[in-house]
Amino acid sequence: MLARILQERGQTGSMVGTLALAAGAVGDAAAWGVLAVVLANFGGSMNGAFLTIGGGVAFVVIALTLGRPLLSRLGRAVEHAGRLKPELLAITLMCLMASVWITEAIGLHAVMGGFVLGVAMPRGRLTGELQRLLEPFTTVFLLPVFFTYSGINTRFDLMLGSLPLLGVAVVVLGAACLGKFGACWVAARLTGTDNRLALALGALMNARGMMELILLNIGLERSIIQPPLFSILVLMTVVTTVLAAPLFGRFHPGPSMDRRN
Repeated sequence: MLARILQERGQTGSMVGTLALAAGAVGDAAAWGVLAVVLANFGGSMNGAFLTIGGGVAFVVIALTLGRPLLSRLGRAVEHAGRLKPELLAITLMCLMASVWITEAIGLHAVMGGFVLGVAMPRGRLTGELQRLLEPFTTVFLLPVFFTYSGINTRFDLMLGSLPLLGVAVVVLGAACLGKFGACWVAARLTGTDNRLALALGALMNARGMMELILLNIGLERSIIQPPLFSILVLMTVVTTVLAAPLFGRFHPGPSMDRRN
């Protein structure tokens, strides 16, 4: 979501764009780490939790140490060939399937395996070719299916039929905006950033986007959260994400605003 907004406004290489993407990546990585701990402990067995956490840590270490050189060889093969040949694509997809199987087998969610593999993947022609080949299928087919699945699980009627739940939704939305928009604005101002640029950064960081919806669906699937709370959090995610682009445009109308005091 952040990348698309920044790309459309020509801010990908700007200071605010670079900072927002870097902070968003760190935040997502931290969220996945917290989710891994929660999933590991939610089973009720501490032995199982320790096994899951230990297995997850071991998988990450192996993927980022032993796995990275192997993936780098794959990347060099793509660079040498000038394109992602079918057999190289098959190897990459087998690595993906193996990663998601491992994380699912040790008690983490399959998405964790894909995330770790993406972190370990060498940047360059390989990732560019994967994006070129897989992004159309993902955005045209898988993304609408995911949103349909999220919509089926969302029960806005529960909030509309209950004033207390509607009040909770308003409180959650306010707390979410204060926790990201407000906190990022304060942090930017404390480091000497121009006020409007700090507001623009806060608007970008306030967008939850796809990652939060994935996390919410995992939480609902594992019964960590229940449908009423899931619906409230989905509403918060959608509202903050929709507001990101217009608020960013209001506070950061052009490249000339990309400066510090």
